[in-house]
Amino acid sequence: MGKFTVKETNSGVKFDLRATNGQIIASSEIYSSTAACMNGIESVRRNASAANLEDRTVEGFGTEKNPKFEVYKDKAGEFRFRLKARNGEIIAVSEGYVQKVSCINGIESVRKNAPDAPVEKAE
Repeated sequence: MGKFTVKETNSGVKFDLRATNGQIIASSEIYSSTAACMNGIESVRRNASAANLEDRTVEGFGTEKNPKFEVYKDKAGEFRFRLKARNGEIIAVSEGYVQKVSCINGIESVRKNAPDAPVEKAE
């Protein structure tokens, strides 16, 4: 089972959703407080399984309603995804993937792991 790890940074608090193997699947923005970060985790839990998929890498892609995962290519040509909540706020982002199939697998991993993932404080 995956888990959320909450970590304090120099400028606030963030979370990472990790797969069973420890790899980071998705990360949050920097929040001003631990309480705000926990709200972000709850939002990912609520929205991940219901989120539609919007593939912005295909020509003429259809715009999906929120919540949704947006797949896109970054400036380096890597595939990434971001999870948007019902209100359109970005609540989690991925790292870059060389292959699109790996990016889609990352989304499926978030859908599978986020709803029941426990929260741990990072070392």
